[in-house]
Amino acid sequence: MRFRGRIALITAAGRGIGRATAEIIGREGGTVVAVDLEQESLDAVVGALRGAGAIAQGLRADALDAAQVTEVVRRTVAEHGRIDILVNAVGGSTIIPKPAAAVDELTLEDWQRVRHFNLTGTFLFCNAVVPVMKRQRSGKIVNISSIAGRGLSASSSSAYATAKGGIIALTRKLAFELGPHGITVNAIAPSLTLSPRLRPRWDRMSPEARAQELARVPLGRVAEPGDQARVICFLASGDADFVTGLTIDVTGGQ
Repeated sequence: MRFRGRIALITAAGRGIGRATAEIIGREGGTVVAVDLEQESLDAVVGALRGAGAIAQGLRADALDAAQVTEVVRRTVAEHGRIDILVNAVGGSTIIPKPAAAVDELTLEDWQRVRHFNLTGTFLFCNAVVPVMKRQRSGKIVNISSIAGRGLSASSSSAYATAKGGIIALTRKLAFELGPHGITVNAIAPSLTLSPRLRPRWDRMSPEARAQELARVPLGRVAEPGDQARVICFLASGDADFVTGLTIDVTGGQ
């Protein structure tokens, strides 16, 4: 029970990697404060966690709204007394019409929207949670970058690569800032992961396109949300107490 007595605040917890992370932490004794913008998804994950015997609370909020983020952190501390783990799972490439657009196909609006969606929520939650963790002299932050942030994705835009590269840089910088306060900051960089948001795109791909995607992966399959969540939970656990500033590629060897 790696997370017994731990309070974990998880954004984008309603689906995909965020939900898979919430399920593991809840199953291993942690108290999960799930944050999501979609009330239906939020109710579903909290109901599932409680049904499995976990302690869980759902807070509907927009991770890109500073006032709402501040209120989520305030309520979490007021009700649970502390925040031990922050998982920043908000992000994605599919919020623009052509997620794999070449640089000369991107509009300025596309560029700004992708960067805002992938960077702002992570900054706002770190900004709001870090004072709590500093007072505690402890805490674990796990961010989600992407293989695109390494410049290694053939199916994402330069806007997404830039945003996810920013997550890697932010993670490294915060590790230096926060290490003296007993706070670790790490990230994962997933490859294509079949979350509910991306699975329909995978299902629409031709057999040839799927084969090309799988040929890039030495392990020969596409990731599931649980593949990413298990690495997040390692970084959020006591097993990674001496690990900080690291971004782990979770890509099947890609």
